[in-house]
Amino acid sequence: MNNNYYAVIMAGGVGSRFWPVSTKKFPKQFHDMLGKGDSLLQRTFKRLSKLIPVENILIATNTNYKELVIEQLPAISEQQLLLEPAMRNTAPCILYAALKIQQKDPNAVMIVAPSDHWIDDEVEFVKNIETAFNACAKNDILMTLGIQPKSANTGYGYIKFSSKGLVSNDKIKKVENFTEKPDLATATKFLESGSYVWNAGIFIWSVKSITFAFTQYLPEMNAIFCEGYHAYNTDFEDDFISNNYEKAESISIDYGIMQKAENIYTLPVDFGWNDLGTWSSLYEKLDKDNSNNAVVNAKTIFKESSNNMVSTTKHKHVIIQGLNDFIVVEKDNVLLICPKKNEQEIKQIVREVKKQFGDDLV
Repeated sequence: MNNNYYAVIMAGGVGSRFWPVSTKKFPKQFHDMLGKGDSLLQRTFKRLSKLIPVENILIATNTNYKELVIEQLPAISEQQLLLEPAMRNTAPCILYAALKIQQKDPNAVMIVAPSDHWIDDEVEFVKNIETAFNACAKNDILMTLGIQPKSANTGYGYIKFSSKGLVSNDKIKKVENFTEKPDLATATKFLESGSYVWNAGIFIWSVKSITFAFTQYLPEMNAIFCEGYHAYNTDFEDDFISNNYEKAESISIDYGIMQKAENIYTLPVDFGWNDLGTWSSLYEKLDKDNSNNAVVNAKTIFKESSNNMVSTTKHKHVIIQGLNDFIVVEKDNVLLICPKKNEQEIKQIVREVKKQFGDDLV
């Protein structure tokens, strides 16, 4: 294992589209969404630890989730937690992580990965990460993994890549531009062209390259975090972050850096990726019965029912008659029954639940 390899797992989101299982108190990354025995966070940690030393894996999360992370990842120390005192999107958190790592190891190469994605072929994933790490260690580039698109999905961002590859590895392609969630006609053209990949939000770079990019494209943010450079990895780090983090602009790494920089490259990959963003995306990953019903935890009887997604607390007995293409989710004292075609309205439903029943259920 290479001691210059580092990872930052982003684990601060709420995942409200997975309500009622995912709530502010207990978001989806801490749940075993597929009923496989590990939470999504635990699975991500295990996957990355195949290539990266455990002590070099940092977890970026909200201060409210500190105890949940420690409980689920007993192998890490509190020094590996990046606790965000305020919601400021991804750029400030990534800069904080990069400076903290750089202070410890100026030659580090790092990956930034979401905590809540699913990957089928973990061997291929590790191989791809190693390819990207090798390229970033030798070149001043900022890399993102591009998922080979399987359909004209309008829910993902797209990356257009050039035929021009990196000199040392022509599989790694120069990025021409990013398109955020195109309409169906545009996505179909992208798919047919063969020059586009989905943006998975998995980034790799050397700390040298990414910190330099911040000085160029987000200088004010960079100045804020550089003030605490000598506090990182000391007892003064927490105080500095709690006093200064919320001063940073709220902006994503995509808008702040990736869409501005010239040295952006992508590695097109295919390792069975799913962003697990909605109940339907979870449904795609689950085994189905002969009528295409997918079940997590429940003991079920289906009568004249098909294409349903059912998730309950363990050992709940569920009998469904004459229901097709629905999401049925039970957790504690909440039951959600929603047509699959309306799942994008779940965020709105959560707002209504909060208004009528209070914060405890959301």
